[in-house]
Amino acid sequence: MRSRKFLKAEQAALVWDAPGLLAGVDEAGRGPLAGPVVAAAVILDERRPIRGLADSKTLTALQRERLNERILERALCCSIAEASVEEIDTHNILQATMTAMRRAVEGLRLKPAKVLVDGNRLPSLDVLAEAVVRGDSRVKAISAASIIAKVHRDRLCQALHDEFPQYGFAGHKGYGTREHLEALLRHGACRHHRRTFSPVAAALARVAGQVASAHAPNPLHAFDLGFVDDEGVHVQVVVQS
Repeated sequence: MRSRKFLKAEQAALVWDAPGLLAGVDEAGRGPLAGPVVAAAVILDERRPIRGLADSKTLTALQRERLNERILERALCCSIAEASVEEIDTHNILQATMTAMRRAVEGLRLKPAKVLVDGNRLPSLDVLAEAVVRGDSRVKAISAASIIAKVHRDRLCQALHDEFPQYGFAGHKGYGTREHLEALLRHGACRHHRRTFSPVAAALARVAGQVASAHAPNPLHAFDLGFVDDEGVHVQVVVQS
């Protein structure tokens, strides 16, 4: 049975009792302003249970790292895949996320009989699949996928920080924090930024306008980027040129 592309969860009943291997799928990195979106697929081994599996967002970094090791050691198989910044900017973040999820499922060493995907949308898969709203807190295989996807992406962000320390990727992981937006206004975008995301595009437009116009020496400019950061705070950045 082929899953419907972008099927909404409420359009079909969940198939929890289909026989065979179950794969859980989740993503990390839809919201950040930089870096790839990452997806993971995990088939757990019922004979080797893993205690402590939960939505990765509810765990500390240390808890995620420890669980990541246990998942990779005890699961029947795992697969991690990405969709690049170029794919995100070309197709949009939803399409890129679906692509990363499809790649993760296709990368599994064992073929699952069914796939449960976190959220309310499905990638196009040649296997029975269902979307599970809040699946990362309801289905252990999805929890496991959320953890290894998050750990993988956090490590990518550390590598981005090593390459471009001026943006602070190690701390904010690419999200639109005040620090990150200030860095965008000061330094412009690097090749890892998602230029179709409105805060990045707005910051670049403001920088271009600032360079093109004549200003008095050392003015202070308050830029309202019309963006709410990951903590729900409306961001206005003040930069001295």
